[in-house]
Amino acid sequence: MLPAKCWLVFCSLFFYGYWNVRFLPLILSSILFNYAIGTILTKITAQKNLFSRKSVLYFGVACNLLLLVYFKYADFFISNLIFVTGLQFTFLKVALPLGISFYTFTQIAYLVDCYRSEVKECDLLNYGLFVTYFPHLIAGPILHHKDLIPQFNRIQNKVLNHRNIATGLYIFSIGLFKKVIIADTFSVWANNGFDHSVTLTFFNAWITALSYSFQLYFDFSGYIDMAIGSSLLFNINLPINFYSPYKAQNIQDFWRRWHITLSKFLRDYLYIPLGGNQRGELRIYFNLLLTFLLGGLWHGASWTFIFWGAFHGFAMVVHRLWVKANIKMSRMLAWFLTFNFVNMTWIFFRAKSWSDAGKVLRGMLGLNEISFLPTFASGLPFLNRFVAQFKDIEDLKKKMLFLILFGAVIFLAKNSVELQRDFKPNWKNAVFCLLLMAIGIISLTKVSEFIYFNF
Repeated sequence: MLPAKCWLVFCSLFFYGYWNVRFLPLILSSILFNYAIGTILTKITAQKNLFSRKSVLYFGVACNLLLLVYFKYADFFISNLIFVTGLQFTFLKVALPLGISFYTFTQIAYLVDCYRSEVKECDLLNYGLFVTYFPHLIAGPILHHKDLIPQFNRIQNKVLNHRNIATGLYIFSIGLFKKVIIADTFSVWANNGFDHSVTLTFFNAWITALSYSFQLYFDFSGYIDMAIGSSLLFNINLPINFYSPYKAQNIQDFWRRWHITLSKFLRDYLYIPLGGNQRGELRIYFNLLLTFLLGGLWHGASWTFIFWGAFHGFAMVVHRLWVKANIKMSRMLAWFLTFNFVNMTWIFFRAKSWSDAGKVLRGMLGLNEISFLPTFASGLPFLNRFVAQFKDIEDLKKKMLFLILFGAVIFLAKNSVELQRDFKPNWKNAVFCLLLMAIGIISLTKVSEFIYFNF
């Protein structure tokens, strides 16, 4: 197993360093530092050492957070300091290392588990592979040491597994198609609405918002599929990170389906240590709000991300009050409200500024103009003044049809977890896989960026 692990570590570091080699020393230093702190936490006892285990844990977590703050939030804090004080400060303009949020959270969780005595003996090679393992390194999922390290030591994982290879290629091809064909198509429409349009009419605003909701879904779930699929080639199973989140019927259910590993991390390492649901109702509401505020901040150094997190925290509080009141709602109405809440709050997640967010929201609420197609207005003369001045009506129809089609795919088709569970190696699936792979590879000639690489 030793040569295989060494080779995987080398390939993972090469994969990471290929983007920008100057950040390779940073991740290596982070790994060595956290492994040393974790080793201290598992070895020392409170009675025989100068420093308590808790102080060592606090030191380790603080160093990780300071690293993240410097690279990700320093200029955000400086800009707010300038706004509040009116003084002039120089921006650091530090480039954000790829995947720093993911490998920092992964290692913080490891240190906490060491403190809780939940980590057995772990050598440096296994730990290094756990952090750098290339399928999850740059955009998740956020892994727990118990998810991965035991799999590195299983003898049977060293044997070539043809079913895992077939399943991995199948899931990888689905993820690739999701990303380069579906998500990248929606990205053009979302970018036009958010970044290039001065104002948005009612229909165009909804197309913009829904396009981003679908872009984000297919972009991130597509990456996760590729991570899971490529990992299966090495007989390693990564945890589920998506499970049809847009089918959720309340906001709590949504967060049990969307970015599942992040939700678990925030629950286990933030919400529960804050007191969870054990210290009275008011404290529960405070814990929920703070958890989601910090979850929003984790996604990006911007007030729009914090606002997005606050919205979801407030929604979780409302959901809890609703459940306590034992008010019933039809499943269809519950889904409709949940999906539209998520769709509208994604606007703040995507918008680069408050004005961009306001532009889309005003259009969605019909505050700019409620536009009708000439087809509708011709039969109702009083609507003529609301007729949209679309340059290409057929283009609008195409977008609406595309949205409806892939909305139906999300809600009616099996998700990747179900497809993986039901997969059977046969010629039909082989042809399907080859077709998706060929389309995806051909489409890689254009520029394509994963959204979550920025987080």
